[in-house]
Amino acid sequence: MTNHTTTREDLLTRALRLEFLTVGWNLVEGVVAVAAALAAGSVALLGFGIDSFVESASAGVLIWRLRAEQTRGGVSKSIEELDERAQRLVGVTLFLLAAYVGFDAVHAIWAGERPNASVVGIAVTTLSIGVMWSLAREKRRTAHRLGSRALEADSFQTTACWWLSIIVLAGVGLNALFGWWWADPVAALGMVYLLVREGREAWNADRCCP
Repeated sequence: MTNHTTTREDLLTRALRLEFLTVGWNLVEGVVAVAAALAAGSVALLGFGIDSFVESASAGVLIWRLRAEQTRGGVSKSIEELDERAQRLVGVTLFLLAAYVGFDAVHAIWAGERPNASVVGIAVTTLSIGVMWSLAREKRRTAHRLGSRALEADSFQTTACWWLSIIVLAGVGLNALFGWWWADPVAALGMVYLLVREGREAWNADRCCP
């Protein structure tokens, strides 16, 4: 039977691994999605790809927080303050992304811009659904055992990424299967709500909690 200190150290290590996996996956996902979006002219895929980079930055903030607790045995007030500022910067980035995606989607519908079918886009969003669901589930479990509201808030953001993957897959898939070009920008408009919600959560600095 391990003692409480060892158990918490193990959990912190597990949480860090989950966050490193989040950063790694989102960077790869972002590059692939943006490349596919530019090739196909997809508004939804482009927003999805850019959001992946924002999520990587957000996960990086939590990695910093977890490492601080791991090395110092706790989170100081100064780290909490810096963390809050970093999260608010992420929130502003998400608001800007929502505005960009919303404007681009409306313009695409108004101009009748027809994106090409993207097999790569379908593949990356399909994979993302599975990856994000697994990551969110494991983060929730680890957050519960750690008693960490910061990690729990991060699991909610990962769940939002899961929903984003479903929305984008629907738009890209309907365009590929039935030629419903408008499904792509409509999916992008659906992303705006989730992006704004994520931005509000980050701005309110939910992760500043221990």
